[in-house]
Amino acid sequence: MYKFVDGIPIYLQIVKEIKGAMISGKLKGGDKLPSVREIAEQYQVNPNTVQRVFMELDKQGLTYSERGIGTFVKREPGLLEDLKSEEAAKVIENFIEEIQKLGYSKNDMLKALDNAWPKGGEQHD
Repeated sequence: MYKFVDGIPIYLQIVKEIKGAMISGKLKGGDKLPSVREIAEQYQVNPNTVQRVFMELDKQGLTYSERGIGTFVKREPGLLEDLKSEEAAKVIENFIEEIQKLGYSKNDMLKALDNAWPKGGEQHD
């Protein structure tokens, strides 16, 4: 069962999960999303919550719906790369904010990142 975080609307947490699947390549342009009912069962939420998820994904320009067929990931060139960049920028912004609270300078942060980066590889697959 999925564990939701308190203080963040459930529909936004599901949106984040779906966006994560897009970024990781589990969902690609043209892929059909599971039905409202399937997602509601998967996350054990009300179907109205899932409808809100679909509306939010559509509003963000990530999906489109075909009446009677389902909801699909858009096939726009660069869409998923843009999404990946946007999400990375949010993570980096939060990281910098938190590391500054610890009193780290930029150089301290870079040293800590260098030490923490997995040895033997420059790129994450």
